[in-house]
Amino acid sequence: MEAEAGFDESIRYAFQNHMDSLNTVPKWWREFKTNAFDSYANMPMPRRNDENWRFANRNNLSLGKFQFDRDTVSPNVSSLVEKSRFTGTQAGGFVIADNKIVQANRAPKELTDQGVIWSPLSEAIVEHSDLLRDYFMKQGIDLGSEKFAHIHSAFVTNGVLLYIPKGIEVEAPFCSYNWSTSENGSMFPHTLVIAEANAKASVVEAQLSEGEQSVFSCGVTHLFAGVGSELNYTLIQNLNENTLGFQINSNIAGKDSTVSMNSIILGCGHYRSETHGQIKGSGAHVDMRSMALANAAQEIDQRTLQTHSAPHTTSNLLFKNALKENSKSIFSGLIKVDEVAQQTDAYQTNRNLLLSNTAEANSLPGLEIEANDVKCSHGATTSEIQEEEIFYMLARGIPKDTAEELILYGFFEEILENIVDEKLSDCTRQLIRKKFGS
Repeated sequence: MEAEAGFDESIRYAFQNHMDSLNTVPKWWREFKTNAFDSYANMPMPRRNDENWRFANRNNLSLGKFQFDRDTVSPNVSSLVEKSRFTGTQAGGFVIADNKIVQANRAPKELTDQGVIWSPLSEAIVEHSDLLRDYFMKQGIDLGSEKFAHIHSAFVTNGVLLYIPKGIEVEAPFCSYNWSTSENGSMFPHTLVIAEANAKASVVEAQLSEGEQSVFSCGVTHLFAGVGSELNYTLIQNLNENTLGFQINSNIAGKDSTVSMNSIILGCGHYRSETHGQIKGSGAHVDMRSMALANAAQEIDQRTLQTHSAPHTTSNLLFKNALKENSKSIFSGLIKVDEVAQQTDAYQTNRNLLLSNTAEANSLPGLEIEANDVKCSHGATTSEIQEEEIFYMLARGIPKDTAEELILYGFFEEILENIVDEKLSDCTRQLIRKKFGS
């Protein structure tokens, strides 16, 4: 097939260089990447009549200016490592700069002896090839960013693989820090977590910028929760506002499992997040929570899907956005309940707080119910800070800017209270405070 009209051939040359650098990878990995690139090249960019892109700004999605085959490592490695300490403790951690591992804290021997795998993707491709082949990018991408998922698959070189065997519980989090440092560079964070039956683990991922350079970031996170397992995932996205960012999340929850996904969104000029909660086993529960603070002309575009395909399952989605200046948010969410998923209990809530008269919030919640014995609801609210609230604090000697900040923290507390690591919680609040300008 011919490439899409307007396709930048420099990306094809970059892909050829990328493939030439893969000397020791399995044959299936090379074929997987080649097929992914062909799909990317032949798939059109999102169009005006695409429902999954309703209200979204489709300008500036061209990737021609970004470099995909740059082989650089930041000269400030020690500084990046020092800044990559968001949690009090960790079971293992990787610091990745411009798709290169710059620090590797492996899992302790007591965990690896029990079969725990904590590996950078570049190593896992060779050392755990069969496991990756079974799980890597196996979920359908169906919320609008299929083209960008394909370019992620074509160029991804690093990320993390976490495998927790049956019955193993790990209390301390596994941490992945992904840094962007190069002008017009690209980064492809990837997090793959596989928890076998009755396993327990938590993962913290951070996507961060060193400087104000223009960058393309396209991340993917997939969580697989086996029978009775428990997974907790937190993403902190604080890329600079010159970044074009995509994040594609999904989870598969097996019987009696619990999955919690938390997102703290602060950065990117244009950021699109897609999250698909797949509740496939009876008794499973999935929480999907997100908070976004945007200013200037940032656009935060969020698309979600909660799919219930087994009986006696529950899910709860809460997305909160606070918007300053000329920023814009889009939330489009759907709860889908299959015919067999009787006694589903699912909720979806989007709340927006406008901090200026020029900010814009768009909400499109929805339900698609095929079962007849369910309890499902959805709702969206958009409001401004009430004058009475400000007056109450002014009357007690609290300056207006401080009053607005306190109201903002109260608005986000439902999300922040779910960050159980004390240091990570403090770090998140500091980032919000810096973003708010205090």
